[in-house]
Formats: sequence, C-alpha cells, structure tokens
Amino acid sequence: MGRESDLIVGIDIGTTKICVVVAEENEDGRLDVIGIGTSPSRGLRKGVVVNIDTTVDSIKRALEEAELMAGVDIHSVFVGIAGGHIKGLNSRGVIAISGRNREVTPGDVERVIDAAKAVALPVDREVIHVLPQEFIIDDQGGIKEPVGMSGVRLEAE
Repeated sequence: MGRESDLIVGIDIGTTKICVVVAEENEDGRLDVIGIGTSPSRGLRKGVVVNIDTTVDSIKRALEEAELMAGVDIHSVFVGIAGGHIKGLNSRGVIAISGRNREVTPGDVERVIDAAKAVALPVDREVIHVLPQEFIIDDQGGIKEPVGMSGVRLEAE
C-alpha cells in the first residue's frame, strides 16, 4: 500500500481563502500534518460559487501547494461545505428483508438507504450525503449495524 492511500486530506473552501491540510496517521494513531496549502478564494461570493472556473483554479492552487509541501500526490479529499444553501433533511426508508433466512445483507442495507433517499426534491436541490442515524428491524430501533441480523422489515432513518 502506497503512502498516498494512507493520507487524510481536508479542504476548507471559504469566501476569502481555500485551505488544504494533508495528514498521515503515525504509529500511535495520531495524525501528523505533513503539508498545508492556501490560496486566495476567487469565484466565490458569500459562500456561493459565482464563477466555477476561477473557483476550481483556486482549489487547484491550494492542492498543488499542499502536495508540494507533503511530497505526495493527492487523490481523494474530505471537503466541508457550509452556507445557507445547504439543508439537512430527515427521511425514512422501508424494505422487506429478502435474504435467505430473512438475514439482513449489505445489499438490503444499500436498498433501504436508497429508499430513504427517494424523496421529492426541488429541481435546484440534490442529495450530497446520506448519514443513517439508525436502522430498525421489525420495530426494534437503535441498531447501528444491521447486517447479519434477522427480521422481516428493515427501516433506515
């Protein structure tokens, strides 16, 4: 496994600047920061992208600076998104457990999450992340990992 696959990279896209931090986990399980990059934020106004090309260029500059400092190639990142245009929505999905012996499979979990995502959204909105709060099997709630459990009905909130 290469060094790049062990990296944790975060990007903060702000109205005034873009910040990138590159870290890797040490033997003690703590994170060591090995690179940072910043760039003036262009193409954003009050947290809203007004020019996608200049915004992308600003992000690329900050990423390149962080890569250079860390001496690595960055292939994936965690991005924080904030602003009045971001909204949270609670939803619930329900499916029948279809596996042999009515045992919940990873496929069942995927299907129930897809069912929870099937909500009517305005055309200018889209789902960017799903965070299951709990699973419910046959009215028994508080389940965090349902795979391997048995039941007839699986719900996700």
